[in-house]
Amino acid sequence: MLKKDIKKMNYLAVILLTFILAYFLLLIFTYFFQRNLLYSPKVNSYEDDKILVNVEIVKIKTSDNIELISWHHNKSNKDYKTILFLHGNAGSLKNRIHKINHFKDMNINFLIIAWRGFSGNKGNPSEKGLYEDAKAAVRWLESNGVEKKNIIIYGESLGAAIAVEIAQNENFAGIILESPFTSMINVGKKKYPILPVKLLLKDKYQSDIKIKNIYSPILIMHGKVDNVVPFNMGEKMYELANTPKQNYFTEYDDHMMQYDEKLLNVLKKYINGLN
Repeated sequence: MLKKDIKKMNYLAVILLTFILAYFLLLIFTYFFQRNLLYSPKVNSYEDDKILVNVEIVKIKTSDNIELISWHHNKSNKDYKTILFLHGNAGSLKNRIHKINHFKDMNINFLIIAWRGFSGNKGNPSEKGLYEDAKAAVRWLESNGVEKKNIIIYGESLGAAIAVEIAQNENFAGIILESPFTSMINVGKKKYPILPVKLLLKDKYQSDIKIKNIYSPILIMHGKVDNVVPFNMGEKMYELANTPKQNYFTEYDDHMMQYDEKLLNVLKKYINGLN
């Protein structure tokens, strides 16, 4: 073999080893810092929104002694149902003001909680931790006289996965899922096709399996131009859901759906139709 060929082979071997090392380092980085990629409490948008509905700031204690800052609006436990609003993976309670402002025009109470590690709360977010946060909110409502049959669980994006988890085999008034994904595994595979996502992922959020265990009336909302969670995941979740079920699929909405007149009419009709 010519020296020139040997030199070329050595050069290719160095490139291959460099690629393997870089890929290995990428796997290590992804594994240890994946929750920094998944949960984004410092993201801020809609910062100029002014809250137009009266809320009481409450603190809800979890079973592992974390206090969750939450906003509670109570028109009447006796006459109206209560929405438990579970927000997505980014931002604070203030980032949802543009949504909850519309609740003042509905015959509804609501409780919106901030996850551990969000909105100044202590703790670090994780799948197990966020499930406990949501369950703690349900317990808080029950301790304040709101039965599960009068609670509507509303999950936004990541919050939809948490809504699916806590709604399993329970008698809630209804379930609303906005821009839901089938599982974090599927989202990860789409976004990071070169990584062994299923092996690396700590927080899997397998909603496509769990939704079959929900028997409360369900409304699934999703926009066809969602650039974060593919619209076909919302379609799949609707397909897997048990009846009674409804959908609100739009041609123009991105990941955070527009709270326009059409969407609000769908919400009002759905809420008013619950037993």
